[in-house]
Amino acid sequence: MAFEITEQFRRHVENDTLIMLTTVTPSGRPAPRPVWFLWDGSEFVVYSQPDTAKLRHIAANPNVTLSTNIGAGGGDTVVVAGIARIVPDAQSAAEMEKYVARYGEAMGRVSGSIDRFAASYSVPILISPTKLWAVP
Repeated sequence: MAFEITEQFRRHVENDTLIMLTTVTPSGRPAPRPVWFLWDGSEFVVYSQPDTAKLRHIAANPNVTLSTNIGAGGGDTVVVAGIARIVPDAQSAAEMEKYVARYGEAMGRVSGSIDRFAASYSVPILISPTKLWAVP
């Protein structure tokens, strides 16, 4: 199925606070990890600390998937395939108003302040969706 914004997708990206980002290791193995995210209406925005495995994986192979939370009965989940790119000159986490509105309190808990979080998670990753699979 091609990428199409559905009501189920919209509900998850508006309400889920974590999404599972899966990159591909050099040996071809999937490497999932939970991340904070923002859907800006056309792309997903994720921030990473520098020098992480996920950044090395994306540099070598930009194909990723994003998986939403799974409902209690094993359904109600969305998986999005996409192309990730590291964009050093994109807005920082502290400069992105919607990201701060969504995660500001948690950013302070994790790093002591929004600015310290943005300094630590200083590498913006933008993910352009290409396909969507949904389990009702």
